[in-house]
This record gives sequence, C-alpha cells and structure tokens, in this order.
Amino acid sequence: MLSDIKIAQAAKPKPIGEIAAKLGISPEHISPYGHYKAKINHRAPGVDQPPGKVILVTAISPTPAGEGKTTTTVGLGDALSKIVEEKVVICLREPSLGPVFGMKGGAAGGGYAQVVPMEDINLHFTGDLHAITAANNLLAAILDNHIYQGNTLNIDPRQVVWHRALDMNDRQLRNMLNGLGGKANGTPREDGFDITAASEVMATFCLSESLTALKENLAKIVVAYTYAGKSVTAGDLNAQGAMAALLKDAFDPNLVQTLEGTPAILHGGPFANIAHGCNSAIATKMAMGLGDIVVTEAGFGADLGAEKFLNIKCRRMGIAPAAVVLVATVRALKYHGGCEKANLNQENMEALAAGLPNLARHVSNITDTYGLPCVVALNRFPSDTEKEIAYVQEAVTALGATIALSEVFGKGGEGGIELAKAVLKATDTPNNFRHTYDLDKTLKSKMETIAKKVYRASGLTLTAEAAKQVRSLTKLGYGDLPVCMAKTQYSFTDDPKRLGAAEDFTITVRQVRLSAGAGFVVALTGDILTMPGLPKIPAAVEIDVDENGVISGLF
Repeated sequence: MLSDIKIAQAAKPKPIGEIAAKLGISPEHISPYGHYKAKINHRAPGVDQPPGKVILVTAISPTPAGEGKTTTTVGLGDALSKIVEEKVVICLREPSLGPVFGMKGGAAGGGYAQVVPMEDINLHFTGDLHAITAANNLLAAILDNHIYQGNTLNIDPRQVVWHRALDMNDRQLRNMLNGLGGKANGTPREDGFDITAASEVMATFCLSESLTALKENLAKIVVAYTYAGKSVTAGDLNAQGAMAALLKDAFDPNLVQTLEGTPAILHGGPFANIAHGCNSAIATKMAMGLGDIVVTEAGFGADLGAEKFLNIKCRRMGIAPAAVVLVATVRALKYHGGCEKANLNQENMEALAAGLPNLARHVSNITDTYGLPCVVALNRFPSDTEKEIAYVQEAVTALGATIALSEVFGKGGEGGIELAKAVLKATDTPNNFRHTYDLDKTLKSKMETIAKKVYRASGLTLTAEAAKQVRSLTKLGYGDLPVCMAKTQYSFTDDPKRLGAAEDFTITVRQVRLSAGAGFVVALTGDILTMPGLPKIPAAVEIDVDENGVISGLF
C-alpha cells in the first residue's frame, strides 16, 4: 500500500472556493492561501445559525501500536457525507512542528482518510502557530523591558512566571539563564521555553470566541508577581493590544478538505497532556453554524482530551456533544494487556482479554461519568483475526455500548459506513450530559474529583509546593476556575509505565500553574513537561525535499 504522503500527493483536491461553497460561504468571506486552503472570516454570514450536532471522537489510552483517532475522525466525516443529506463538517486541531519532527511525523489522518494538502498542514500551514509564538514572545520581551527600564510595577525578577515559546521539541531550552553580559543586556534571571502548543497564549486563543474577547482574555494573563506578592498581568503591561494585532489574521479559522472533498476546519493546536487538547472555540462555533453535523476530536485518550473538552470547553461554550466515538484497536488492547510491540501482529487472546479493562473504563467514563452515548470504533488492522474482533465486539456489547468496525484507513469513507450509521443512531438517543465537578468546589476538590471519577485513583495528594500554590491562587480569587490536569497520556495513573486499567494508585500534583487568560488552573503531575524533547531518532531525519519541491518521509 502507498504511504500516507504518496496517497495525499496523488490526490486531486477541489479548488478551495468549491469547498467553501458547500458550506454556503461566499468568495468574499474567504482568504485563499494558494489553491487548496483558505482562511474563513470568523464573522462570515451563517456562523450564528442554529447549531448542528457535535460528535466527539476520542480514544483509549494511546500506545505505540496506534489507535488512529484523527484517521477515524476524517473517515467518519467522509462516511457521514455519503449517507446523509445534511452538511457535514470536520473540525480538527492544527499540528505542531514538535511532534511532526519528533515521533509522529505528521498529524493529518492516514491512508485514505486524510485532510489535504497534507504537507502544508503539517509544515507551517497558514502560520497560525508562528503568530501565537510571536505573541507569546512579544509579551516576554515587554515584560523584561519593563523590568530593565525602571520596573515601575515593582516586579520581583525571581517571581516571573512567564516563559518564552517555540514550536519545536527542544529539551535544551527548558531551563536557562538570560540577561547575562552586563547591564546593557537586561536583568539576569532564570527563564525557560515552553512548546507553543503549551503556551497560555495558545489556550487563550482557543477559548476566545471573538477578537474583543481574545484581547480581554490576553490582558488577564498573569506574567509575574511583585515583591509584595501582587499579581502582574499582560494588561498591567498594556501588551494585549499588540498581541491581539499579531493574532488578528490567525484568529480566522482555516478551511481545507478531505481526500473525498468533505470540508474540514483546522484551527488551534493545544496538546491534551499539558493543555486542554481541543481545537478553537471559534472554529467549533463556526462549524456548528455552517454545518448540520460536526465531527471533532480531542487529543490523546478520553481521560485527557475528552475530559477537558467536556469540563472546560463545553462548559465555556455552553454546548454538549450528541454522542462520543471511542477509538480502539486490537493491537493497542493487546499492548495494554502486556503483549510486546514486536508480537502485536500475532493472535493473542490472553493479552487481548487483559487489555480490555482499559477500554471498559473509558466506556464507563463516557456513559456513566458524563452521561453520554458511546460508540466504540474498532479501527481494523490487517493483522487482526476474526476471533480477536469477535471477542472485542462481544465484550463491548456486554458493557452496554455500541461497537462498529472501522476500515477507513484502507477504504476511506466507504470503510466507515457501519460506524457512521451507528453514530447517527446514537445521536438520536437522549443523553444526560453532566460535568464531572462543580466550579464552586475548591481547586483541590476538583483535582480529586477528576482523579477519582475519571482516572479511578484511590486519592490525590499535593506536594508542599503545590499546596502552597493552591492556597495562593485561592487567596488571589482564582479558586472558582476549572482545572486542566497535565498528566501522562499513556496511563490512567501519573506513571506512563502502568498500562491497562490500574487500581490502587494515588495521583500526585507537584506544581500548580495559573492560566488566567485561558480561564483555568493547570495541575502538573508526574514527570510531565511543557517543553518536550526529541527522541533518539527523530522523524525529522527521514524528511527531505527534492529539486522540484516534492517532500518525502513526512509520514
């Protein structure tokens, strides 16, 4: 079979104006970036029409075996487009260059269920992430300049909490000293970089529904504390206007298409293990106004991206999904059951049975914790045996959930018809959607509730530093914010090596950070880092471009 990039390069996409017309968007409300991608004016007519149904695609806890969440999202959108007359829109995040050059090598779906132009989407796209990087670093420059130019706000350089950002995995930049070299070069202090996907500017950008709201939210970002312990914001530095100006064009969502011509809106890209893991609110709002059915995804497993989508984004926007699709593979379940990666292509019923509790826990969270209909999408691999598939189907049915085979990787939308029919049926099922916690609870209580109800931990503890930070943030008036848990994606625990559905464990919060602009508090657990590093053999070493500009090795 052809590689993903070869399939994408062989495609014959439609001019982007035709894709916009499918959604009723006239030419004057798009700004084309070449022939096959465009910005949509976020105030285009039709955005405020009665909202369409939202289908959330999430997954079991990810493994090196792969689950195919984005592939399933794209294929489901194509399948729905084949069997319904309503307008279908796919809503995704934009890839970060960090994972593209790190381990994943691409993030636009796979096989015959991709969004195109795949190379553009993965490499720079329309420059949104660079604009966010620039806005983040402008704030850092204004902050340090204020300290250098007299420090009228009485900022304590030892209590600067704002990091610089870069859209790249680079462990060398996690911790550093800057301002060295004498008085003319600034005030020496400790500093560091976060990857752009983890920047609070990214989170703020993605949770703002208008430019006015964006500017107001940017002004709330806390960048430092004074010697007296008072918070200093971007608004105190009067940086929000210039930051919003840098983000003005980026704020318009991006329109592309699938290999089969289904409209896809890509916008924003926060990670789900260290941020809230969902595409922008303005893109979701636009898709709901322009389409009748919106298929969107949340990053990593349902304990991370879906939890934050439901407790943070849905609460902020006042929306609820009509159904949730949980993606799983036989290979990933066997891996959770203890099967070595090298042996995943061999039938192993014992490992499959041992790995199923991970799937069962995610199903239970969706149906019982959140009160939503759940459809399990079993993403089929060629190595899956009929016996293994039947076993998973019987087990999921016994859980009271619906399961459907998905073969969109090899067959495109046609391979997702069974899944699409099951999802449509689920969306007609009344649901009892509820958030996991109430905002009036304490910050620690909200963290404990997520740990116990979603991860099924026996408890949660705060380090002395984290407890002090919680007390300080509560005293400053931020105790009523939702919580964004920063946790490994590989496990329900804070230990990435504990696979399956671990029991009898405690979650430890080692640090708590305020994201006042985004409107949540981040709780860092385990060894989670806001600036990832490259693996021993990065995907970047396989990527190349020839004399004709044809890219290879991207995925």
